[in-house]
Parts: sequence; C-alpha cells; structure tokens
Amino acid sequence: MKISDLISPADVMIDVRLANKRLLLQELAANAAISLGLSPEQVAPYLLKREELGSTGIGGGVAIPHARLPDLQRPYGLLAKLRQPMEFDAIDGQAVDIVFLLLLPARAENTQLGALALVARTLRLWRVLQRLRRAKDTSEFYSAIVG
Repeated sequence: MKISDLISPADVMIDVRLANKRLLLQELAANAAISLGLSPEQVAPYLLKREELGSTGIGGGVAIPHARLPDLQRPYGLLAKLRQPMEFDAIDGQAVDIVFLLLLPARAENTQLGALALVARTLRLWRVLQRLRRAKDTSEFYSAIVG
C-alpha cells in the first residue's frame, strides 16, 4: 500500500481556517463525505467519537484523525494544511498544522492498521513535513505527501 492508494489530488486542502478541533473535524468529515458520496452524518459522528477516546495528535504538529465506517468500501484519505496551528491535545502538547483524515471500512482490520501505520510513518519524516509546510498550492501539497 502507498499513500497514493489512500488519497487523490482532489483530496487535499490548504489554508484551512477553523476555530477549533471539533469544527475542523466536522469540516473534514463534510469534505470527505462529498468525495465518497456519503452524507456528513455518515462520517462526522464516527470521527468525533474516535477523538473522544483520545487525541489523534501524534506530535510534531501532525494529527491523524481516523475512523472505521460501516458504509465505506475502501480506505480513503484527505490531507489538510491549516492556516494557523490549532490546539489538538497532541501527545507532545504542540499545536497541529498538518491533518491527515483517514477513513477505513469497518470490517477491514488489517487494512486499518496498515494504512494508519503507513500514514504515521510518512508524516514522521522530517523532509515530508518540510515539503508539506512549504507547499504553496494543492498540487505541491499533494506531491509532497505522495513523494
């Protein structure tokens, strides 16, 4: 599995401006729902419930909110760069500016772990994060994550 298996050029957002984590997750869920042909109500509650279990802020200014959805057929990713870093209750206490939303089919256990591990490994690479943060448009942003 590669990052490009999870995300398409249409599934990146830059200059995202929202007031807090809950609003951000709802906005990302709405965008993901459109791409997946679902309603936001089929995505947002799962993301919010997962985040209540514990923050998906993995440190270094990165968060990977994720959830398993019963109506999903394949793994799906959406990548966002925030205009201003946001408090996310991350493990290292740092505000988050790079968010990779990961949605997975509810019944695919191995796929979930593999996709989540792949995204986490990729977003821990200093060179990838630097390219993401320097990206000026969605094309550069997408290229930075897929390599």
